[in-house]
Parts: sequence; C-alpha cells; structure tokens
Amino acid sequence: MGHYTANLRDIEFCLFDLLDRGSVLGTSVYKDLDRETVMGMLEEVKRLAENDLAASFIEGDRVGVSFDPATGDAKVPESFKKSYRSYIDGEWWRIDAPVEIGGTIIPASVRWAIGEMVLGSNPSVHIYASGASFAHVAYVLGNAQQKKIAKLMVDRDWGSSMMLTEPDAGSDVGAGRAKAVEQPDGTWHITGTKRFITSGDSDLNENIIHYVLARREGGGPGTKGLSLFLIPKFMFDFETGALGKRNGVYATKVEHKMGLNVSATCEMNLGENEPAVGWLLGDVHEGIAQMFKVIEFARMMVGTKAIATLSAGYQQALAYAKTRIQGGDMKAMANKASPRVTIIHHPDVRRSLMVQKSYSEGMRALVLYTASLQDNIAIAKDHGDDQDRLDDLIALNDLMLPVVKGFGSEKSWMLLGTESLQTFGGSGFTQDWPLEQYVRDAKIDTLYEGTTAIQGLDFFFRKIVKDGGRAIGLLGKEIATFAQSGGALSDEKAVLYTSVGDLNGIIAVLVGHAMASQEKSDEIYKVGLNTSRCLMAVGDIITAWLLLRQAEIAIAKLPSAGKDAAFYEGKIASAKFFVRNFLPHITADRKIVESTDGAIMEISEAAF
Repeated sequence: MGHYTANLRDIEFCLFDLLDRGSVLGTSVYKDLDRETVMGMLEEVKRLAENDLAASFIEGDRVGVSFDPATGDAKVPESFKKSYRSYIDGEWWRIDAPVEIGGTIIPASVRWAIGEMVLGSNPSVHIYASGASFAHVAYVLGNAQQKKIAKLMVDRDWGSSMMLTEPDAGSDVGAGRAKAVEQPDGTWHITGTKRFITSGDSDLNENIIHYVLARREGGGPGTKGLSLFLIPKFMFDFETGALGKRNGVYATKVEHKMGLNVSATCEMNLGENEPAVGWLLGDVHEGIAQMFKVIEFARMMVGTKAIATLSAGYQQALAYAKTRIQGGDMKAMANKASPRVTIIHHPDVRRSLMVQKSYSEGMRALVLYTASLQDNIAIAKDHGDDQDRLDDLIALNDLMLPVVKGFGSEKSWMLLGTESLQTFGGSGFTQDWPLEQYVRDAKIDTLYEGTTAIQGLDFFFRKIVKDGGRAIGLLGKEIATFAQSGGALSDEKAVLYTSVGDLNGIIAVLVGHAMASQEKSDEIYKVGLNTSRCLMAVGDIITAWLLLRQAEIAIAKLPSAGKDAAFYEGKIASAKFFVRNFLPHITADRKIVESTDGAIMEISEAAF
C-alpha cells in the first residue's frame, strides 16, 4: 500500500444514497450500465490508485522533471512512467474519449468519482493523461481532418497541452501577443512565447498536440481577436499517425516549483527558428469560446484534485491521531501520573479532525452534485427535453464550476496546512509523512485556471449578474425549501435557512453597488472587495445543505445499519458540527459586506 487510501464507502453513499445516481443507470445514454458494473469500475480504480498510481507519488516529487535546454526535451522518472502506463494500459482514458473513436459513455458523476481517486493518489498521472479529453474537444469542434487528429490522439496516446498564458499577459488572456499568419496551403504559422504551460513537454508520449490561443493577422484587440490552433510537437501522417519532422514548438524552460514537481510546467517558444505549423480549430475564429470547453473540464479537475488531496490528508491525520500517544486525558490533567492517551482523545484534535471530515465529505458531495447536473444535462439532451429545463440545468452547472474550483481549492489548501498537517505536530513538517507534499502540491490548485479572486469575479459578474440571478435563484429556492422541511434536524435547518437569507442580503448589496457604479464608477470597488467573500459563503451554504441531506438519510438508515452504524453516526455528527461552527460566519460576512465603504482603494500606495 502507498500513501493513499480511497474513501470508496463515502463515494458510494454520495452517488447512490444522496444523489440517487442509480436512477439514471440503465436509462437513456447510460442504458448499458447498472450499479454493479459501476461499483466494479470504482473498486478497480480504488485498487489501481492505492497501489500502482500511488507507488511513484513520492519519487515523482523528489526526482521531478529533468530538462535538456539544448534539445527542449523534458523527462520524467521511470517509476512515474510505470504508474502512468498502468492507467493508460487499463484503458481508463476511454471515459474521456468520444464514443465514436473508442470512448465509453459513463455518467459524469461516475467519471469524477473515478477522477477523485486518481487525483488523490497521484494527480500528475491524471494531468498527463488528458489527451483523450482534449481529443474530445477536437472531435466535437473540429473539421473532418481534425476529427482524424482526435482519433490519432486517442489511438496512439498522444499528450496535450493548453497554451493560454504569456509572460506579459498572465491572467489577462486578451493581452496575449502570440501571432498567427495563414499560409497558402491552409495551415497557419504561429509565433510567440507561452508560459506556465502544464505538460508542455515530456517523454511519456510519442507526440503532443498543443491547443494554442493566438491572434490571427488582422484580428482585433482583446479576447475577440483570439483564435485556437492545434499545433503538434511532430508533424504526422493523417491516415497512419506515422511521425514526420519536428515542428517549431519547443520547451525552453521547465519551472522549478514548490510542488507538483513531476508535472512539467514549461515555458514554450513557437516559431523562433523554424515555423510552428498548426491548424485553425473548426475553421472558425472562436478561440475563447472553444478554449472554454477545455477550461471548464480543467476547472472541474482542479477542484476535484484539491478536494481529493484534502480527503487523503484527513485519512492520514485520522490514522495518526488514533495511534500517536501523547499526554494525558484533559479531565485528568491534575493527576500527573494519569495514563497517556492517543491524541484523538484531546478536544482540539477532535475539533480539527471533525473540521477535516466535514469539509472533505461535504466538498466531495459538492463535486458529485455538480457532476450529477452534467449527467442530467446529457439525459435532457438525449430525451429532447424542453429548452427551459435544459437551460436551467446548464445555468446551474455553470454556476457550480467556480464553486468547485475556487471554493474547493481554497478551502482544501487552507485546511491541509492548518488542520491536516497540524495534527502531526512537528512530524508533519518533515518528509517522513506525505502531508508536507500534499500541502505543496495543493497550493497550485488555488492558482491554476484562474486564481480564487478570478473565480469570485466570474461567479458574481457572469454567473449571477449576467445570468440575471436565474441559477442562484433556482439553487437558493431548493436549499430554502429543504431548510424549511423540519424533521429531526430542524434546529440545524433553521440555521441553514438564516444563512440563505444572509447570502441573499450579501448578493443584494453587491448588485446594488454594481448598478450604482454605472453613474459613480468607484462603487464597483465595493463589489471587487467582496466577490471572493460571496463565493466562499455560497460554498459553505451548499456544503452545509449537502451534509444535512446526508445526515437526514443517515438518521433514516441508522436503526437497521448494523456494521454501518458508525458511518451513519459520523454523517449526523459532521453535519451538525459544520452547521454550528461555520454557518454563523455568514451572518458576520453579511455585516462586513454591508459596511464596506471602499476606503481601502483611496489609500496611497506608499502607505502599504
């Protein structure tokens, strides 16, 4: 066994008890699946994750990526190659590929349950194995020739990268200066430099297809002038996939990072010494819209990665707390001769463990709830449901993506350091335990694919204001209805209902500032100072809602639970703990938002 233990019992509970995913199996696009088949898949991934994938987790960090600047070649350790091959040879890539070119149709909820275990055990395996998901984009959006590229990517296990960021542009994608010039043969030559490119190069695959945003010659300023191009590392035969000459796209540097060291983060040069030849995706200049198909997958992946790492950290901390003997029981402190106890007997350790348990299990439910919306979208399209219902589902999924990514990554990174690692005391700061690597590896999740602040801005301006409050209204109504349903958890539900009211108050204040900014521009600063706070409040409310729903199920099952009694008791305890310890903060957040005056924006730079 490696460092990782999958929490398959909780995954199964979320999928089938909380989210009733059994009801979608055997129907519509998922007609060939049943619960037994799905559980067989999950059990096999659990075995793979805990053994083959986890085996190279530590060496991948310690050895990292080697890079030859003379050739632009990056190489990963042999042990990591073995882990990667176990995932690819097991054909798990099929869950991301289009069915027309060898993919397997499974519900998104099952796909991300699988993803959690892979990302928790060795996240870089999942990241490098993204070729099939990138191929899906090329197949769906590409022309006939590009559909052939997609099939080659799947058949020959070609890698992929997403090239947005440039040294002087950063998160301001519209400021990118990479240039694309059309050639007489219909190809394009791209020139420029890209930075922080994940999987920009490696020796895992014979070829890499880079998805590159560049401004076509004559294209206007900002994001609207950007187009998306497919640029291979090696040119190739479109029928056989046989490799030809090296293309003019090279890694010029591999970043030295604080974590995720086996994942090659590269600076890439295009067209400096020889043309970087590429093809315009779909023959249309819709670069940002096309790239967002990749970004949406990436944001779901990053949030799942973070939450999976928190779950792994909690499992490690819990096991340590049950075996580490230190100090006497607090109630016997006056008796210096009292027996020493395991640290799980100490009140603050128990508090810490329950914080980790409630957030890791609540945010797992958050990921799978979001994925279940994606299940329902696929079914609605297959059934030809009315457009309003489909639009509602799509809007809810769009609303949830920045919550999964922004809230999930921020909370996971914070709790891994302040609670999971802290459980180990000084030992957590050493490499004797995997927690210090978890912390380092998880920090990137708050930065990948848009920082938490960017997720907060996206959440408020695009997913609430631009949406006209449709999705947040639908979700808020569903949560409020549940919160008013009474029952055994009526006290906790009342707290949830108060929090929904406070959230509505926060949103109302921010919308008011946004409207006022049309006449007095400085008012917009008051929004910008609080969008991340709003995102975190929404995340806590959704987490509490899902935990309480789990607890309600657990209460019903407990009388006949048998060997599962402790599992259900834990569900009830974590829901009550979370509601009592975290939802009251939202009332305070509302007061902070209401009192925001924007004065911080008037302070001189010299005063900082």
